[in-house]
Amino acid sequence: MAEYKLGEIEMRFADIIWENEPIASGELTKLCEAQLRWKKSTTYTVLKRLCERGIFRNEAGVVTSVLSKEQFRMNQSREFVEESFAGSLPAFVAAFVSHSKLSEEEITELRRIIEESR
Repeated sequence: MAEYKLGEIEMRFADIIWENEPIASGELTKLCEAQLRWKKSTTYTVLKRLCERGIFRNEAGVVTSVLSKEQFRMNQSREFVEESFAGSLPAFVAAFVSHSKLSEEEITELRRIIEESR
């Protein structure tokens, strides 16, 4: 099972892949050198770690995602609610809105989402 927690730098790295996939691993090292100032070895180390976590794949020198960015974020959110609120979506929403009011547009959108999920 993939772990859906990435540090800031890992998230920047993942974004590079999502924005450019499929991407040759050699091209990925060049982008990481330019954007993250990483050496080739750092790129391959982080790539290997994220492949082992089931987020990306590196086959025949071509890097692709196993999970789209949207799927990753959805799983990350689900994991956060599970760990922080014992899986209770109502508890999460209550905590989220306890210090700020929702706009009418937000309330309408949330109602729409709830209705569509029934």
